Amino acid sequence: MSSGDSTAARNPPRTGPGSGAHGPYARQGHGRLGAVGMVIGSAMSLQFGSAVAATLFPRAGALGVVALRLVFSALLMLAVCRPRLRGHSRTDWAAVTGLGVALGTMNTLFYQAIDRIPLGAAVTLELLGPLVLSVVGSRRLLSLLWAGLALAGVYLLGSSGFGSIDFAGAAFALAAGAMWVAYILFNSRTGARFPKADGLALAMALAALLSAPLGVASAGRALLDPVTLGLGAAVAVLSSGVPYTLELFALRRLPAATFALLMSLMPVAAASAGFLVLGQRLELPELVAIALVIVASMGAVRTPPAARTRGAGPPVP
Repeated sequence: MSSGDSTAARNPPRTGPGSGAHGPYARQGHGRLGAVGMVIGSAMSLQFGSAVAATLFPRAGALGVVALRLVFSALLMLAVCRPRLRGHSRTDWAAVTGLGVALGTMNTLFYQAIDRIPLGAAVTLELLGPLVLSVVGSRRLLSLLWAGLALAGVYLLGSSGFGSIDFAGAAFALAAGAMWVAYILFNSRTGARFPKADGLALAMALAALLSAPLGVASAGRALLDPVTLGLGAAVAVLSSGVPYTLELFALRRLPAATFALLMSLMPVAAASAGFLVLGQRLELPELVAIALVIVASMGAVRTPPAARTRGAGPPVP
């Protein structure tokens, strides 16, 4: 499960003076502490779902597990959302198709990454995708500072931890981050064309259809093992059901910018899950590297975009 598959990606935050809160509780401040707990719980559930998925790799392989995860998640979302199939234009379906391809590819790449490198490092590298999008969208000199901090973090990971880590895993994580950007952009378009989470449910179904043949070809009958099926369903609940529910309620009480800042702590949740579930230890330089990327992400979120000049291009969504 990729950390990109979260509400932070489904609802790209707006920062600055215009970034209001969602719902009356946001203005009153009531319930914010509980909402913060919901966001933290969502992040932990998301990353523990990824850790549980990694324990399934010996049984069904990375391709098999991502297929199970997407199929069960699609069934869950289709049952909850019950999206309409009729009445949509070609442009609507093009947006859903782009989102489905991005979603399936992102999760496949991320699972390939955590099959090779520690979960905390994989999520840290993946986070660089949305970070680059924020830096480019801001168009401010201050954004160069955040980019520099992120690069420093990546350098620390490369010079300390990656000496004993598969470089292919790092490449898969970076590619997953790039697909996270595509996921954000297509999700913005899909969300504008479909009510509620209907577009995401349809895209999840498409991603499941695309990943299922790869999973079957890779794992074969191993996917029918009752234990594998049960754990695959648990991964879907941990990685989709619980986070979506918690984030939905949290966004009613928290400003979007605050929510995005909390989601920047995703690598901490990933490192914790990797340590507790998979026994993955990170040395001090790697922890410092993760901290640098988190600070860079928070800074990028908090930096308001530069005012557009007449004739300038459209802002990055």
